[in-house]
Formats: sequence, C-alpha cells, structure tokens
Amino acid sequence: MSSSLRFPIYKISSLISAIRFCEFVTSSPTPFHAVSNLSSKLLASGFKSISERSPDLNQFQPGSKLFYTRNQSSIVALTLPSHPSKETSISFAVGHLDSPCLKVRPVSKRQKSGYLQVGVELYGGGIWPSWFDRDLSLTGRVIISNKSANGPSYVSKLVKIDRPLLRIPSLAIHLDRSINDAFKFNKETEFLPILGLVADQLNGTGTGQGPSRTGTPQPFSGNSTPKENEDDVAKMETKHHPLLLAVLADELGCEVGDIQDFELSLYDTQPSTVGGLSNEFVFSPRCDNLMTSFCSIEGLCEAAGSSSDNTIRCVILFDNEEVGSVSHHGAESNLLPSFVERIVSLPTYEKIGYHNLLANSFLVSADMGHAVNPNYENKYETNHSPKINGGIVIKTNANQRYTSNAQTTFLLRRVAKKAGVPTQEFEIRNDSTCGSTVGPHLSTHVRTVDIGLAQLSMHSIRETAGSHDVRYYIDFFKTYFDVVREYDLDLKVD
Repeated sequence: MSSSLRFPIYKISSLISAIRFCEFVTSSPTPFHAVSNLSSKLLASGFKSISERSPDLNQFQPGSKLFYTRNQSSIVALTLPSHPSKETSISFAVGHLDSPCLKVRPVSKRQKSGYLQVGVELYGGGIWPSWFDRDLSLTGRVIISNKSANGPSYVSKLVKIDRPLLRIPSLAIHLDRSINDAFKFNKETEFLPILGLVADQLNGTGTGQGPSRTGTPQPFSGNSTPKENEDDVAKMETKHHPLLLAVLADELGCEVGDIQDFELSLYDTQPSTVGGLSNEFVFSPRCDNLMTSFCSIEGLCEAAGSSSDNTIRCVILFDNEEVGSVSHHGAESNLLPSFVERIVSLPTYEKIGYHNLLANSFLVSADMGHAVNPNYENKYETNHSPKINGGIVIKTNANQRYTSNAQTTFLLRRVAKKAGVPTQEFEIRNDSTCGSTVGPHLSTHVRTVDIGLAQLSMHSIRETAGSHDVRYYIDFFKTYFDVVREYDLDLKVD
C-alpha cells in the first residue's frame, strides 16, 4: 500500500480546494498578481470586466455579473438581482490582499564588502527574523514603454522572477554565541538582502544572459529618441544595479531603456503546499489574507450559479490593510461608498436611495484568526482558543478592534449552520494586545461581523493553516450569499 494512503485524509473535495488554494498563493506573490488571478477566475465563471472610470451604466443590467479593479491591487466583484425591488439589499464579503513583505526602495543600489545589496523598506508588521536565510526573489509591477503601434504609450506589466535571486544572511553562531538567546538585529543595517558579488557585475556575469540589455540600449522605444533612451538607462542605473535591471528586462522581454518605473517586492520562492500526516495542514506564505480572498471569490462564483431575485452579492478585496488601510485602494478609501452610489444611480434603484440600501445591507469582514499554539497556550484566553480545521472563527472585542455584536454574530451563526460549517470563538486576554481588520473602518457604513479562519505563525514568511478550512470557508461564503438576507428579515432589532 502506498504510504500516502496509510493515513486517513480529509474528504477529497476539501483536499482539492486546498491544493487549488496553494496554486493560487504560489502564483500570487503580490496584490497585483492576486487581482490578476482572481480576475481570470471571474472571467472563466462568466463575469464581465468593466472599468470603474467608465460613466456607462448600461452594463449594470438585472442579472449581470461584473467586476472592476482599482490600482491593479483591489477588486470589486458583484452580481445584480434579476428582479430588484425596494427591499433589495447588498450582501458584502470583504477582505484584503496585502501581506507584510520587503519592498525595494526607489533608490535601491547598495554595495558593501564586495557584495551587491538591495535597499528595502519594511511593509507592515512582519515576523522579520523568518526572512533570514530564505530563497528570495523579486516580483511586482513595472511601467514600460509600449512599442506596439496601437494602444497606450506606456503599460503596466506584472513580473515574477521564479528563480532565487536574493538572500538575507544570518550571522554564524561562532561569531555571536548569544544568537539563540535573543535574536535581535538592526532593521536598517543588518537586514539588507545580497543580490550578487561586485566582481561578477564587473565581469558582466550573474544574470545568465550577460549584460546585453544594459549600457547602450538596443532598438529604442518609439516614445523617445536614442539619446533620450540612453539618458533614461543612465538615470535608472544610478538608482538600481545594472544587472538587476537586466534581469527585469529579460523577464519582461524589453530593453532596460523601456523601464520607466516599478513597484517591486521580495518574496519567498518556496511554493505553498499541503502537508501533515493526514494532509490536514497548508504550509504557505500569505495565508493572511489570501485565504479569504480566494475563498470569497470562489464562494461568489458558486453562488452566482443560482438566481438571486432581490439581493446584490458583492466581494470587495482591498489593499494596504497591513499598514492602516489609508490609501486610494484601501478600506478607508471611497471604494465601497462609490460602489453603492453607482448602484443607487441606476434607474431601477433610485427609489431605494443610498442610506436605505446600506441600512438593509450586511457585511462580513473576513480576515484570518489566531489558532492556539501548543507551545504557547498561556498566550490565549482559556475559552477562546480556536483550532485549525475547526471552521469559522467569530472574532469579538469589546473595544471594537473587531466589530462583531449580538445581532451580527447571530446572523453569522445561522448562515454557518445552514452551510454545515462549525464555528468557534476568539477573544484576546485582558493582558494582551489586539490586532484589527478592515471591519472597524467599514462598520461606520453598514452592519458588520468580523470572522476568520484559525492559523499559526501569522505574519511569518511561512504560515500554517488548515486544509479542511478552505472548503469550509468556500461553503460558508456560498451559503452566505444565498440566505443571509432571508435570515436578516427574520430578526427584529430596530
């Protein structure tokens, strides 16, 4: 008998969903890539891509399935009811797409002791020691000149270099015998990734392609003269290592002179995977919060297969939650209010009105939660210690770091019961600090409940979640979109 069959595994649908999630995470090292991959899923499920900048409201027809993006790093996906009425409401599921990481500085060129280094800035609150001695590479988006005869003069292209390029080396224990007692380091001077050796750059090696795309440009962009192109290359090479630029150009299939600007992050090249004796775990980067992003869109696509006579279903996935949500594409932006305003401007919904529509709506703020860690049980409140593969975690905080209250958790539990998904509770200890979500920002507009799934090592470069929980989450979101309005009408509060 194969060793893989000696242990019981979770039902096949759960395992398939977990494997698909792993594939999604591996191909989504940035919010830009996540939005691109989720857009492909929506298109394959019959959704139509529209532009938020378009004034054309004719696309918002009864029964339509639509989505649009903002900044390539946030996304709004929706289905409109076939027969809207004055009782129509919106069932929101929201989350975020960003995770703690290292971002390449606008001037990244560094050099010390014969090593090429890359200047980086810390994004969010990561467990930064977990980034040492990992096989890191570069990913993000690059603005390049468009040589095509048609289309815009410049385009934004995604890049993900699959091979390891960088490393943040730790100090050998022989040089610091106290390193296992307290691993402390200076985040500015002792946390710089090395890219290569100075000698290799001088010899024109290190990319596998040679320096053909650096120095004097090859065929120049149609948007500038050869002299301007040379100047662009020279300016770029004063800010970033020429061989780094060459690697980017090779990956994008362009010349260094075509590169106008970029937003690059470092990421761990080790793929996401299912693991554990019974395949009960997901070992992965960015579980927080790509698990919510993946499962909410999957649930919306599954729910879209059934008719909705009177409810608008909507998933909004924001950027910049890890740094406070204050941006044009974060939860503090007008992304949600402008969506509602667009809906009530449609002739069918004008009589409902903006405030009435929101008053009848409901929002699930979905983020990840903290599973009890067996090595640190004393860090958890005794009766509020969620377990991996234990289903939905309802997150409560009296000081409103989470927005759940009796009304919203009641509805949440009813939906979960209908979906066959177990629930568990999380609250912090009184002697501990509490994180937060996009929920508090959005609860100023609409009734909100905060939920998640239990995971270990949140904000580490490698996190651990439950493989069975992936299917739980998808089933929950599908059922939520189908029944929450019906259950809401059963409850009298105001």
